[in-house]
Amino acid sequence: MLQDLTINELDKRCIRFCSAMDDTYPEWDTALIVSKVNQYYFTGTMQDGLLVIKRNRELYYFVRRSFERAESESPLKEIYPMESYRDVAAIVGPDFGNTFLETEVVTLGLIDRLKRHLNLKTINSLDKVILSVRAVKTPYELECLECSGQNHDKILMDIVPSLLKEGISEADFAAELFAEMVKQGHQGLCRFAMFQSEIVVGQIGFGENSLYPTSFDGPGGARGLYPGVPLLGSRDRKLKKGDLVFVDIAFGMYGYHSDKTQVYVFGGSPTEEMKKAHQGCIDVQSRTAELLKPGAIPSDIYSFIINSLDENFKRNFMGFKERQVKFLGHGVGLHVDEFPVIANGFTSAIEENMVISLEPKKGIEHVGMVGVEDTYIVASGGGRCITGGGRNIIVI
Repeated sequence: MLQDLTINELDKRCIRFCSAMDDTYPEWDTALIVSKVNQYYFTGTMQDGLLVIKRNRELYYFVRRSFERAESESPLKEIYPMESYRDVAAIVGPDFGNTFLETEVVTLGLIDRLKRHLNLKTINSLDKVILSVRAVKTPYELECLECSGQNHDKILMDIVPSLLKEGISEADFAAELFAEMVKQGHQGLCRFAMFQSEIVVGQIGFGENSLYPTSFDGPGGARGLYPGVPLLGSRDRKLKKGDLVFVDIAFGMYGYHSDKTQVYVFGGSPTEEMKKAHQGCIDVQSRTAELLKPGAIPSDIYSFIINSLDENFKRNFMGFKERQVKFLGHGVGLHVDEFPVIANGFTSAIEENMVISLEPKKGIEHVGMVGVEDTYIVASGGGRCITGGGRNIIVI
């Protein structure tokens, strides 16, 4: 049974964050945390509130709603009721000096409301610092992630095959899969940091629907319900014999996500082309996982792997036709999309206990998307998989 968050755990997170701010922005005075996910990371509760972290390591958590729940859930002592930001100024003082905010989250309207009561000398971004701190997981977080990964693997290996029946639609399959995920412990939603990202269950496609273009920044595809909701799955596309089935889902427990993809063939056997492409993706995943060691540079890993592939394999690799994405993997945790990213431009060394999903995939025209995705913990011997590892195409 997972233990509750302790004040010691939260103190360590705050100290790591403040130290990272000192190193990156030595001029900082105040950090303001608005997003509920980051509030949870530092407080152990998720409310409508404002978290104030000062350079001297003082922390104040102001809660509009629900103050009662915040007091019940968080081990912090510095929790205050708030009706407006005037209450913040009354307790902390109005002068916040050089202020750092989550600029990927905070709106101009919210900044204006803060300025009515608080003196923000300068406004700067702290997003990358929080992402880098959150990227290295604590033992508590790793326990959450491993619980998620174990159940995630069971869903895709044991439960999905029992749900695939001839004539079922993508949408109905997704609905049945969601119900089974919740029974298995899934938290019911998946959170993304990416602006305006939405997903229901995951990316699910029968046959060529797994190649259908989407706005989501990933290698797979999905048709969805209709243009207004290009998610879940099609009600019209029914499963038939010989179909490739692509299931890319995140699974979450205690707020933390694992990420995994499995491919199936229903009522038939995979062709040699399918098996060869899929095995190539498994090989890429395995070779990349071996490189997930402390000190490795994500951009170097990406370049090494991509440059090792032959031109034929690169065609439709990591996306179909012109929709290829430029990464091999991404961090996971409280969000499905976290740091680090295994891609060009990411030059900070990875560290022990970072958690990264590797998702090499390849599109096959007139067939669908093959490939794998699994979640790994960075360790001295290379990535340690917590979702079972890349499997062959499963025949149903």
